[in-house]
Amino acid sequence: MFANLSDRLTASFKQLRGRGRLSEADIDATVSEIRRALLDADVALPVVRSFTANVRERAKSAEVSGALNPAQQIIKIVNAELVEILGGQARDLHMAKQPPTVIMLAGLQGAGKTTLAGKLGLWLREQGHTPLLVASDLQRPNAVTQLQVVGQQAGVAVWAPEPGNGVGDPVAVARSGVQHARDKQYSVVVVDTAGRLGIDAEMMQQAADIRDAVRPDETLFVLDAMIGQDAVTTANAFAEGVGFSGVVLTKLDGDARGGAALSVRGVTGKPVLFASVGEKLSDFERFHADRMASRILDMGDILTLIEQAERTFDAGQAEEMAAKLAGQGDFTLQDFLGQLNQLKKMGSMKKMLGMLPGMGQMREQLENFDEREVDRVEAIVHSMTPAERNDPRILNGSRRQRIARGSGTTVAEVNSLVERFEQAKTMMRQMARSGGKGVPGMGMMPGGGKKSKGRMAPPPKKGKKGKSGNPAKRAQQEVELSQKTGTRPAAGASFGLGGAGGGQAQEMPDLEELQKYLR
Repeated sequence: MFANLSDRLTASFKQLRGRGRLSEADIDATVSEIRRALLDADVALPVVRSFTANVRERAKSAEVSGALNPAQQIIKIVNAELVEILGGQARDLHMAKQPPTVIMLAGLQGAGKTTLAGKLGLWLREQGHTPLLVASDLQRPNAVTQLQVVGQQAGVAVWAPEPGNGVGDPVAVARSGVQHARDKQYSVVVVDTAGRLGIDAEMMQQAADIRDAVRPDETLFVLDAMIGQDAVTTANAFAEGVGFSGVVLTKLDGDARGGAALSVRGVTGKPVLFASVGEKLSDFERFHADRMASRILDMGDILTLIEQAERTFDAGQAEEMAAKLAGQGDFTLQDFLGQLNQLKKMGSMKKMLGMLPGMGQMREQLENFDEREVDRVEAIVHSMTPAERNDPRILNGSRRQRIARGSGTTVAEVNSLVERFEQAKTMMRQMARSGGKGVPGMGMMPGGGKKSKGRMAPPPKKGKKGKSGNPAKRAQQEVELSQKTGTRPAAGASFGLGGAGGGQAQEMPDLEELQKYLR
């Protein structure tokens, strides 16, 4: 979503690189570029004015004038201001002292409240709570059925005493849902309310009645991050009509300009607590302002990537794989297939790669990345017999043809997979044995063979000539060398007769000369 804004901001910083000191003209030009980038991203005008004013004021202060690298200091200032307008420090949900904790969802129709209720229920269940979803949206067709399906997928109970489709009292359903949760000792209640295509008095009154009936500990305003400038108007209307304590952004995986995410906190003053980043129920995460600012500035989001890995990967299996890579066993294609399945559980490969720092410079290659390549690799491995997975060295021509036919690929693709697997296994084993220091075995990586070494290696430096293969010339070279260094050549060294018998060893150079040479 923030791809365009990220590209515009990083481009505005490039012109500052290499400057020893920034003039006021440089600062004004950079701030103007930032202002245009924010306005193009549909950020609200008051937020843009406040943001650029703070950046200009801090950039012209002594904070930058005494910095060793003013360009990096500007980036630091912009990052700090982005964190501020996105909400600053992340806030946890306010849990009730006496359960159940009541969470009410409010927002326009189409913002994704019902699906979000299932995602929030799944997230709460993973946090150790026992949530209950209450179907108080009785007006939208099949809203109750949708919540029941979503709750079943998330493994969360649903309270739906009314069929919906215009039948029933939503206020009574919400009140009875909280009472049912209290009786059955559910720890959290998530109340799904009705929305409208537009803001009207009836909608606001119904939401206010539900609020008064259940007295929620948290009222979350569900906001579609793709609606642009209208997000400010909608947020202000809900703040005045119902009131809310936090914001949840949905559809952050879309391709809109993302101004809503940057505007709602600055306009309403309410923090963004959660973000929906995909269609799956698991595509739901806590909103961290500092991590989102890092993504916008193309600094990556390693912490979120680590958290996803910790939720997905099995610690015991990871230790077993590490032991195999260290040499305690053989890392086979079957193990590789298991690791591939673990990666697939983490979600989209594009999304994971996009969390790495500097990937904004490779956005075109990232967009062209084919997610189906992982499925092809999996199909090739599945087409092998257990013996072939454990020992790819037995793969002869006929076996490779059979695997290619079984996986719907070509023999060349099978050969490429086996070659890359062997290269990657060798490299990872070398890294494991060296304690992870450096990146040994880079020549074993795909595209890192002899030809690529020849292309990438710098031209050889012109130095002293080596010793000649002609014995007479070689003897003459050693005589000349001894005259320069003041040492005598070893007896018979030119003819390979030196050694322990009677040859005088060369003297070591002076220690100061050696240190000078090393420096």
